[in-house]
Amino acid sequence: MTRVEPGSERDFVGYGEQLPSVKWPDGARVAVSLCLNYEEGAEHSLLDGDPVNEWVGEISYTPTSAEHRDLSQESVYEYGSRAGAWRLLRLFERTNTPVTVYACAEALARNRPLARAFVEAGHEICSHGLRWREPSGMTEEQEREEIRRAVELIGELCGERPVGWYSRYAPSERTRRLLVEEGGFRYDSNAYNDDLPYWMEVAGRRHLVVPYTHTYNDGRFAFSPGYANPTDFFETCRRGIEYLWEEGETSPKMISIGLHARLVGQAGRASALRDLITWAQELPGVWFTRRRDIADWWHQHYSDLPAHGRQ
Repeated sequence: MTRVEPGSERDFVGYGEQLPSVKWPDGARVAVSLCLNYEEGAEHSLLDGDPVNEWVGEISYTPTSAEHRDLSQESVYEYGSRAGAWRLLRLFERTNTPVTVYACAEALARNRPLARAFVEAGHEICSHGLRWREPSGMTEEQEREEIRRAVELIGELCGERPVGWYSRYAPSERTRRLLVEEGGFRYDSNAYNDDLPYWMEVAGRRHLVVPYTHTYNDGRFAFSPGYANPTDFFETCRRGIEYLWEEGETSPKMISIGLHARLVGQAGRASALRDLITWAQELPGVWFTRRRDIADWWHQHYSDLPAHGRQ
């Protein structure tokens, strides 16, 4: 198997043509990981001392002033917490679908009944940071403290520390090392570069990466060019699952689908997610699962695969 040279900062080879012989539980052809990004209440906000309001949202416009609260944007995020997340929880319960919640710790703290509901339903809480902010803008000490406080607060709120981590958009060059130094993490999802988990050597230890995606992601409802209607989201994700399911006859893979309570939590869009889950559950060999379960399976069955690169 081809590997990058030790110390290389980027890996353009990966598994290449020599894919590992993967077998998912019960012979599944494709592992489907639904990831609910829960950021509501942790976004940039003048109320929380940030110098700017949040700029990523449902509405595309430029506020006339950055010195005043953006009440429109604030209410969009409140919708995700007040209504969208609960709608999605009911959908996951009806369809018996486990998900991973990429949760900002302070977002959970601002809606403790919802945090309890996530845990009681058996969904995974993966840390999405203390707040929804980019680690690249932090010093090393600030990022280390952010990781420590997020782990501590999620443990307090949920009764268990997180075993996964996903940063806002992109990690810093030191994020992975700091996660390893903190300890207790089974994986991170700070990459978009593969259809399978892979090992890296980080600070002298083997560390698992479970890649995420921007492709199969409802975030495109809020960006241009994006989804014109819910059917676009459904069809993009359906085709992705179907193609990987076909490949999975000989080479099983995984697919991540990114969700946001303020976006797909809207009723018309939730109907597309409902239809996608129902369609996929009718295919034999589709494994809906949490990311920690994928990571545990990889640790248990593929711990001897070579590492791809070092940090």
